[in-house]
Parts: sequence; C-alpha cells; structure tokens
Amino acid sequence: MTAFFTEGQSDPTVQPVPASVVEKVDAADTTLHNPKRAVISLGSNLGNRLETLQGAIDALEDTPGVRVKAVSPVYETEPWGVDPGSQPSYFNAVVLLKTTLPPSSLLERAHAVEEAFHRVRDERWGARTLDVDIVAYADVVDDDPRLTLPHPRAHQRAFVLAPWHDVEPEARLPGRGTVADLLGALPREGVEARKDLELHLPD
Repeated sequence: MTAFFTEGQSDPTVQPVPASVVEKVDAADTTLHNPKRAVISLGSNLGNRLETLQGAIDALEDTPGVRVKAVSPVYETEPWGVDPGSQPSYFNAVVLLKTTLPPSSLLERAHAVEEAFHRVRDERWGARTLDVDIVAYADVVDDDPRLTLPHPRAHQRAFVLAPWHDVEPEARLPGRGTVADLLGALPREGVEARKDLELHLPD
C-alpha cells in the first residue's frame, strides 16, 4: 500500500492499517496492469446508512479492474443544498482506489452500485440510499458534462475533503490545490466525525 495512504494521519483516532491487510491489498495489485488512482465519495441518508456504505465498498472491490486501497473514517453531515431539517443526516466516507478502468467505465460502475442499493433520482439534492461520486481520477482535468473531473463541487464540500484528508493528508485536488488548504477555507459546522463507527477494507 502506498505510504501516503497510511502515514501522517491528521486525526489521532484514525488507526494505521495493519501490516497483514496492507500485504493482502498490495498482493491484489498484481492483477492490475498500470492502474490509475481514483478517489470516490460515498454518501447515504436513507435506510441503514452504515451497512449501505460498507456494501458499496464491497461492491467496488468486486469490480474487475478495481482494488480498494483505503477507506476513510465515517462522518455524519447535514444534507447539502437543501433546507435545514428537511432531510435525515448523511453518513459520508471517501474510498481510495487503484483501477485499470477508464473514467467512463468507472462512472458506469458507480451508477450500477447506486442502482443496486435502490438509488432514486427524482430530484436534485434529494434524499438517497446511496450516492457514489468520482471525486478525482489520477491528475485528469476534464470538463466533459457527463463526467467532469475532478468533481466540480468537491472543493466546496467539507464532507468530501475532511474524510479524504484523514486518509491522505498530502492529497491534492487537481486544478484546485491541496486538500488541506481547501478544507481549511471551509466551515466545518454540520460535518462531524463519527468515531463510534467504522468501515472496513473488503475481506
């Protein structure tokens, strides 16, 4: 596992990944040829939120050409872009991947995972069982309206940047700067680490 995924944690409650798990995850990389790095944001505010997030992580790992390398702590956040109190709070997390899939195929897989958990797209900013967003893919900067990279609003979202910073303190959002600087410029109200909850790397 690449060192920046496990060292220099900003949150002392974030525990290093055990060496045995690191070896297992790195061994899986032998099945990937010239993989790219991707950052995925997960969110859920309907149903069993923690179980849904873990299920999404497991589904991503089950994708040919994808290996889950690190999983962030869980954050509980107020819904973004809607009136306060109009929706349940979210559980959010960030997953770091290595993948041989191109961005378009990774997006298709993200949508398939959402649909497997009965994601409904009735309204913008609506409540959802699962949201799977590609935050960044390698250093790609692309304004394609179907998949803008990096995610066009990631730099404004503490619920994305805070968990990402926990697992990769030196991360940069392509075209925007360091995650640490972007996060430092945002208010953190309504974005709270849930230290009593934990997501796991897939078995």
